Amino acid sequence: MLLMTITEINAQSKYKGLPSTTWPKLYDIKYETKNDEYGEYEAPIFSVAAKSIEGKVIYIEGYIMPFEGLESKEFILSSLPVNACYFCGNGGPESVIQIKSKKPIRYTEKPVELKGMLRLNPDNPEELIYSLVETEFSGILEF
Repeated sequence: MLLMTITEINAQSKYKGLPSTTWPKLYDIKYETKNDEYGEYEAPIFSVAAKSIEGKVIYIEGYIMPFEGLESKEFILSSLPVNACYFCGNGGPESVIQIKSKKPIRYTEKPVELKGMLRLNPDNPEELIYSLVETEFSGILEF
């Protein structure tokens, strides 16, 4: 019984997000130090795979992280559940994407699929490195 519990904990600690064909393209990223009027920051260097889907309509799965309220046009989508997300110490900036949707999308704890146009942000450290614009809700994912 103890062995099963340890195995379950190890499996959870190795969680890499939802099965996806899009997130791996976004995870493959490097950073370089740049300076602006406010000082140094780490600027993303996007992979060829990420650049290949920039400006294209993509489908992406993840967990909604609302800014405010239970229904919004702007929020963050994380490849990891909220308790394991970038802001809680797992993953990095490449594991979240800023969402700007056409219509308000209602918060759910379940993973969702969204459709929208991918934008890469190489220069503005005040924004997330990825955004999805003109986003539409595709549905809640059930496993």
